[in-house]
Amino acid sequence: MLTISGEEKIYNSADSIDPSDTTSVNNEALSSDFLNTIKVSGLPNHSLRLKVGCPVMVLRNIAPTDGLMNGTRLQITHLMDFMVRARIITGERVGEIVDIPRLLITPSDTRLPFKMRRRQLPLAVAFAITINKSQGQSLSQVCVGGRVVAGSERLF
Repeated sequence: MLTISGEEKIYNSADSIDPSDTTSVNNEALSSDFLNTIKVSGLPNHSLRLKVGCPVMVLRNIAPTDGLMNGTRLQITHLMDFMVRARIITGERVGEIVDIPRLLITPSDTRLPFKMRRRQLPLAVAFAITINKSQGQSLSQVCVGGRVVAGSERLF
């Protein structure tokens, strides 16, 4: 993030217990401060630091017909108070500009003994991606450990 110039904006989530979880909704131990510390797969982090130009990845299927699916990579073009504007950089809709609002997300992780909700941008900063997320994408070069290991002449 330090290599991208410009002003940084921090988006903090609003976390709460799902009202349908009647056994946990009044539990004082499940404060918003505690819920802010929870990190589970598929749930955006409580605090998301973004700058214009920053590459991000969509964590949820927001609008599949518009190209906004889990794993789609975007580049931030504009930071607003409760949403961001970004350019799609992977998939069939490369180059299109989209608005990403904060969404109310409930984690699907059943290991939590309570049901929580997080209102946050469904994004994760993605300077690098896992091999699983890269499947099906065309890559002009591949770097491992900061070294280019394959150029455009190789297939994966």
